[in-house]
Amino acid sequence: MAKVHPLSISKTDDASTTSTSSSSNNKYLTSKRETFTIWMKSLVMQGKGCTAFDENGEIVYRIDNYDNKHSNEVYLMDLRGKLLFTVCEKKMCFFPSWKGYKNNGANKPLFQVRKSCRSILGKKGFAYKVTMRSDGSCYRLEGLSGKSSEFRITDSNGGVVAETKRKQSSSGVVLGDDVFTLVVEPHVDHSFIMALVTVYGLIRHQI
Repeated sequence: MAKVHPLSISKTDDASTTSTSSSSNNKYLTSKRETFTIWMKSLVMQGKGCTAFDENGEIVYRIDNYDNKHSNEVYLMDLRGKLLFTVCEKKMCFFPSWKGYKNNGANKPLFQVRKSCRSILGKKGFAYKVTMRSDGSCYRLEGLSGKSSEFRITDSNGGVVAETKRKQSSSGVVLGDDVFTLVVEPHVDHSFIMALVTVYGLIRHQI
């Protein structure tokens, strides 16, 4: 099967999506709550990666890891292969961190994710701090009730901007822990949220 490589996007496209508060012409930011189904698998040879479906069952985001093993650098793309984010894992002093770049990573990172002090000190649950380079604002990526497949993303005020839960079928059957529902609140850039879901996948070595 032929490999599908990400397509770089232009500086004009990059400028329109550089923050979660982009202008109204950003197609990744809507005025209503958005729900996605996330499958932590690539549709390319069903290897490691991630595929996101919207409420209509259409693929909107994908990550394809052709090496079929944990990667230190992955590319978040739309269905057509347009590159949206490059997410890189770094290790310093035994503690990993993750940096998210628009496009191919040639510019400064848009955000950085580090394990929070609570997790480093061994307290129950996992929690990671997300710092935005543009204005220093912060988000938190934290687990829910010790369930490794469920987590939420909160803003600096503690408000929930996105949350995941195990996916259930129409008959109420809970699916595997590699399939979950992602709910993104209104006026939140869901491509940015997907970049954080990508970080989560790297943390769990699913991508």
